[in-house]
Amino acid sequence: MRRLHMIPTGTKIDFIGKKIAFFAFSFCLIIASIGIFGTNGLNYGIDFKGGIMMEVRSNSGPADVGALRTQLSKLGLGEISIQEFGEPEEVLIRIQRQDGDEKAQQAAVEAVKSELKDTVEYRRTEFVGPKVSEELFMDGVMAVTLAIGAILVYIWFRFEWQFGMGAVVALIHDVISTIGIFALLGMEFNLSTVAAVLTIAGYSINDTVVVYDRVRENLRKYKKMDLAELLNMSVNETLTRTVMTSVTTLVALLALYILGGEVIRGFSFAMIWGILIGTYSSICLAVPILTYFVLRRSDDEDEEDSEIEKVEGEGAV
Repeated sequence: MRRLHMIPTGTKIDFIGKKIAFFAFSFCLIIASIGIFGTNGLNYGIDFKGGIMMEVRSNSGPADVGALRTQLSKLGLGEISIQEFGEPEEVLIRIQRQDGDEKAQQAAVEAVKSELKDTVEYRRTEFVGPKVSEELFMDGVMAVTLAIGAILVYIWFRFEWQFGMGAVVALIHDVISTIGIFALLGMEFNLSTVAAVLTIAGYSINDTVVVYDRVRENLRKYKKMDLAELLNMSVNETLTRTVMTSVTTLVALLALYILGGEVIRGFSFAMIWGILIGTYSSICLAVPILTYFVLRRSDDEDEEDSEIEKVEGEGAV
């Protein structure tokens, strides 16, 4: 049975030779992401800014979102967001946090119920206060920071500190660019998005470790080979595996984004962007950065370098 090769066998793309272009693109992407975040900020969801969330189901067929928005805007409750939630009959109503204590929030809920009466079935009502939302935000920031730090330690122990620095630079690049795309598009940033960012970090580091494993293996085999040539060979040898993994993951995520409904759309979008940018950073950032470090070759002097270097493409995926 023939194997599926999305990348032709024997591909020799000069990734290292294009590293300046990659670095320039990534630098511009990070600066733009920071600038957009500073200008637009993030569209924080109810998890982070507090408010009222009500899930309702229309009793008369598909919900008329426009009519509901007009009907509830007359209540004077401030910003109200209404969107379909799963099935056409189901709607998610988000109301900004009201001034005052819990009684003020409950009064807003009762006002909505009085307006809609029995035209809808109330599935769920949640309230997130300012203290809870602030704690959730700080916990999210802490989770991402600790995850990146733990990944640095892991890479440092598994490889060398030079590899750890390259991996963390790629991870920070992925996280910042993800925040930038959410700030640019104004998509809701909530706890599920934070979960997506952490998942992106895990996926990206998995890709990076696969390439780094091949780099370390080739450093032991080809002690006299030029570093740039060795890094290019390592990336090209793992390119088929990287592309196949990314494409199959994207197929599943696209299905979730299109068919999964509003409840997981933000998570799915963040993951799709993360897979794309994570694959790019693993190949075009994490590996080229190694050219600026002195990498230790294997100390095993019993290997016969001349015989090994004659084996062209040995160990390719």
